[in-house]
Amino acid sequence: MADSFSSDPLADRFLEVDGMSMRYRRSGTGTTLLLLHGTASSLEHVDGVVAGLGPGMDIIRLDLPGFGMTDPHPRRDYRIAAYVDVVTRLLDALGVELCAVLGNSLGGNIAWNLALDHPDRVGALVLVNATGYPEKELPTGMALARSPWMRPILRRAMPRGAVERNLRGAVGPGSTIVDDAMVDRVHGFWSRPGHRGAFVDLVNTDQIDRTGELARITTPTLVLTSASIPSHFARDIPGATERVHPDGGHLLPEEQPDWVARHLAAFLADHRSMS
Repeated sequence: MADSFSSDPLADRFLEVDGMSMRYRRSGTGTTLLLLHGTASSLEHVDGVVAGLGPGMDIIRLDLPGFGMTDPHPRRDYRIAAYVDVVTRLLDALGVELCAVLGNSLGGNIAWNLALDHPDRVGALVLVNATGYPEKELPTGMALARSPWMRPILRRAMPRGAVERNLRGAVGPGSTIVDDAMVDRVHGFWSRPGHRGAFVDLVNTDQIDRTGELARITTPTLVLTSASIPSHFARDIPGATERVHPDGGHLLPEEQPDWVARHLAAFLADHRSMS
């Protein structure tokens, strides 16, 4: 059964999924669009994209397990397959059988795995600087979290200055989005009980390389990338369309929300049959 939900795009709602309290927001009517954020982020990451799309869609955004205001996974299971299972259960609980899915970074990894495992649930796929290829170079913070001597330290504390450095390293050189409010938001969520440990657990989880299966994806796919970030998804997913931002960083939905929203809206307009 579908839930009742507020038309207010900033109204938080909570739903228990697999033993976790999960935060999400849902607003609008029309074709359903699911938005998935990246590592150590939250649903606020896509606020600008939602604003750019307007009210003509049923938009769902959520905090993934261990991030934002969603609980850590009760079994500390941060495999991509576990994230896919949780997202699928959330869609079931919300009565969503078919939706378009946009994911940034980790969220993109979850999105394309969702399209592989549940092609009947994903009518259109949008990957924004998505991850999943094993040769990807880890950001400094994630590399440190793999260090045996740093793991116990990061479980206990994540300095605000380190969060700011990580954010500044994730955006394009001309970006001005990393301000005190953004750093406070990300650091505040990171400091919630269990969240630092969830980050360490995620970074140290061995993930299966499924990029050799990308050719099986038949879902209409849009790949949004930054010129400075190599991407093979448009090459490896049959029929995928690619758009490249010339100077964006890894966090395109926050850095360039209007650009993302414009290409997303045009792509979905061309694939209305997914609804």
